[in-house]
Amino acid sequence: MREDSDTKLFESSAGDSGFGRYPPLPRPVPALAERVRCLARRPQLAGCRWRPENHPGKVTIFGRRKLPESLNANTMTNPGRPSAHLRLAAALDGLAAVFGGMTAHPDEHNCECHWGSADELAQLKVPDTDLDLDLLGRTWRAPDWSDHASVLRRILPQLATALVKGSVEPHEGFEEVGRSVARGHWQQWPTAQAEAVREFLHALWADTLTDPDPAVPAYEVLALITEASATLTPWLTTWETVTDRAADSHLAEAAAKWEYDLLGDQLPWDSWENEEEKRTELTAWLVRNAPARLRAHGVSEELLHRIRLLGLTGATAPCWASLL
Repeated sequence: MREDSDTKLFESSAGDSGFGRYPPLPRPVPALAERVRCLARRPQLAGCRWRPENHPGKVTIFGRRKLPESLNANTMTNPGRPSAHLRLAAALDGLAAVFGGMTAHPDEHNCECHWGSADELAQLKVPDTDLDLDLLGRTWRAPDWSDHASVLRRILPQLATALVKGSVEPHEGFEEVGRSVARGHWQQWPTAQAEAVREFLHALWADTLTDPDPAVPAYEVLALITEASATLTPWLTTWETVTDRAADSHLAEAAAKWEYDLLGDQLPWDSWENEEEKRTELTAWLVRNAPARLRAHGVSEELLHRIRLLGLTGATAPCWASLL
């Protein structure tokens, strides 16, 4: 196929999303069937300057190259997955753009005995350099910074990326990460900064729900974003609307993780404020939304029964001791 004025090269602007440069269809063509017949007669694209081997990682529509990982079986059977993943990548880029160049306050300090050395503290006052994961962990965990907001802004792009990669290791649960974000009072930051944080939380949640095997389990991510945002409602609303197999699988895992604590009138994670309100909201949401989805997903009758028990109140509520 020779290249002429009627044959163009198209390069997607999607970057690393898995879509790339591919050979065009000859024009004009009367119908899709004719396009297929035309290409079938020239499977090797003889005479065309475009060659798959010259563009590693790119996709050829009718060639022999494997689909990239971003279009593997999981994503192809889950239409929401690619868009959620791209949204998360854009949110990470947004954090880097907004918080790039920021440092901890020049007078910031911490205890050398319990936190780290003066050299490590000095790294927080230099912008845009990655901390080692141990130092990053000690930094976000520390509750006693003089200006926690400036410290958080310094580490937030790296912390978010590490979280997405599964490199963050809290001592107890991921609600600890959420509480660290909340201590920065990010909702009070300048609009661009607050919006970047908010978009990351929403993008992380959307990506987690549509990922069959996320780096951090959905029930842990929910605890994190709830504590970071001081609200449970928008996250449950999103989960209610995402009903593919991955989201239902995460719901089954979460229900099995939560039911014991909820039956004991306890929120399944540690919360600094409004714990009872969160527990009540989570219980009501689970009773209302989970049974049909979990039954279709094939969970055990025992789990379904225990969720039904969560809906009983007052005199009809079960004796907790009988459930042990």
